[in-house]
Amino acid sequence: MSVKNFVYLTRERLLELEKELQEMKTNGRKTIAAKIAEARSHGDLSENAEYDAAKEEQGLFELKISKMEDVLLRARVIDLSKMPTDEIHLLSTVKIKNLKTNKTVEYTLVSPEEADLQDGKISVSSPVGQGLMGAKIGEKVKVKVPAGVMEFEIIEIK
Repeated sequence: MSVKNFVYLTRERLLELEKELQEMKTNGRKTIAAKIAEARSHGDLSENAEYDAAKEEQGLFELKISKMEDVLLRARVIDLSKMPTDEIHLLSTVKIKNLKTNKTVEYTLVSPEEADLQDGKISVSSPVGQGLMGAKIGEKVKVKVPAGVMEFEIIEIK
């Protein structure tokens, strides 16, 4: 397995994912099985939309379990205490200022599997994530994005 296939997580996040997966495999599967049984009790399965919906939900749920198992299989724990504190790296939380709009935003740089812009988590493989990697407080970085070039100033690194 090549290094770029690894998913880097903190120990806390790894434990959260393991707990969530265990919950899905036990209680989640029981809930879906109950929905399928309920729908099956309504008669003819060939014309039972509720049964079809429950089976589709089961398929999507099992796919989610499979993807989570894959992430955990590829997971590597990062000890943040051993990471440099003066430059941006994976799992850094950074406060940056867009020099064009003067807006300040805060992001945490995460692996692509954890990225969630609404939660302030951007992927290290995204254009902005790549542009910020290795930068230090006070530096100005130019990032090429599909809409052009953005320029940021690094305000804070946590």
